[in-house]
Amino acid sequence: MDRHKEAVERIRHRIAQFHQNKTPFRVYHGSTNSTRHANFDRDALVDISSLNNVISIDHTRKVAVVEPNVPMDTLVRETKKLGLLPPVVMEFPGITVGGGFVGTAGESSSFQYGFFDRTVLSVEVVLADGQVVHCSESEQKELFDGLRGSFGTLGVLTMVEIQLIELERHVEVTYHPVSSINGAMEMLQEEVARDSDADYIDGILFSHNSGVIVTGRLTDKTPSSTLPLRTFSKPWDEWFWIHAKSLSSRTTPTTELVPVEDYLFRYDRGAFWMGMYAFKHFMVPFTWLTRIILDYFMHTRIMYHALHASGHTDRYIIHDVAFPAPNAASFAHYVNNTFGVYPLWLCPVRKDGRSSMGHPKAFTGAVAGKSEGEAYEGPYINIGVWGPYPSSEAEYVRANRELEQKVKELGGLKWLYSRVFYTEDEWWEIYDKNKYDALREKFHASTLPSIWDKVRDHGRKQHFGTGIKGLLKRLVLKRDLLKGMYGVYKAIRGGDYMLSKKAKTS
Repeated sequence: MDRHKEAVERIRHRIAQFHQNKTPFRVYHGSTNSTRHANFDRDALVDISSLNNVISIDHTRKVAVVEPNVPMDTLVRETKKLGLLPPVVMEFPGITVGGGFVGTAGESSSFQYGFFDRTVLSVEVVLADGQVVHCSESEQKELFDGLRGSFGTLGVLTMVEIQLIELERHVEVTYHPVSSINGAMEMLQEEVARDSDADYIDGILFSHNSGVIVTGRLTDKTPSSTLPLRTFSKPWDEWFWIHAKSLSSRTTPTTELVPVEDYLFRYDRGAFWMGMYAFKHFMVPFTWLTRIILDYFMHTRIMYHALHASGHTDRYIIHDVAFPAPNAASFAHYVNNTFGVYPLWLCPVRKDGRSSMGHPKAFTGAVAGKSEGEAYEGPYINIGVWGPYPSSEAEYVRANRELEQKVKELGGLKWLYSRVFYTEDEWWEIYDKNKYDALREKFHASTLPSIWDKVRDHGRKQHFGTGIKGLLKRLVLKRDLLKGMYGVYKAIRGGDYMLSKKAKTS
């Protein structure tokens, strides 16, 4: 804890200097799972990348106290040692605790526990004027609630206290085949509403007439001939979605045991199914053997680094959107008819999910079973749409803007890790500017960027450099295949892809 206090004091001092000089600054965490363009100026940021330690775990209270840059795999590994587990574990190992609290982060347990921020008991935050504040449901509640989905625009998170649950060794996973979009949405809602002991519920649509709803239950059962063990973490294991697809054509559900950590990070290898497109891009056969050979490159930490370096996210439709549950099928049909992008990820979310997502206004539009003008207060279904959209830049922007308008019409809210194409006026029609600005004023956050400043589309700014090296980078990054190879090279080499390099001076 002494080391933590010293680090917080350094951060507090730097923030206070920025505040005194009225200098805007940004916060640097050291990693990201965002697909937005980012390039930080080293002279105008507060570096909190060293805050990556688990401070304590209390087995009696079932509570972990951690710093914000602790990633999910570290958190799970450390809590497992004491027979405990976070209730909501994001599917990519590198997603951090801090990102989960101030961003939007949910998983297949979110139908029960809500988004990740709902499992947080209290936080320590340095306000933009240098004050260190502790807040929770009972202390500074207005700030605590305001920090949810604030994307670091109300203060700098430095410590997080998380509720934990009892660990069990396996997840008993059942794959329920579905044969339509409407059928998938209905089964999701039925499973959520059913008085059952499911701990996890999500789904995958492989086409408009094929998919699975996947339920999971924590258990200490041991494998047997009728309950086989299935793993997803070894290089020779099949990717989760491919295995699930192989079961979608069956006429009855299939049940198997999965080690708990393999289940929690089941989408890491292949980044759901986005890794499949890397094989196509490099013209490599997409087979079980090639997936084994290239397994190192198919984990999300490597893939995100490569994507940022190459710029390939600029030609993919990448959105997660939480919809009022009755409107989710309409959006899935729209995606089917307009983009034909599959698979689609489906994840039910508790009804308080909207208040975790960037300070939105209530949705009063059309929802089945609700009067027009009345605020919707029911459960949500998240739909993940991720797939290639080869086109000109103008067509790419047009398609994304059309999608965003459909999202707005149906009362959906985007997870803001992806590029935002709304205009500022359109943005503030969805989000509550008056309430949000009042919070920023009250907690002295004017030297921090607003949510809009952080998420609005800035376009891609590539720094090629000068001389022969700059010329070669220009040539490489104008060729799709070479761009991909450059991204892989940068990912292998490591280093930072977010901080801009300082110009050399003589």
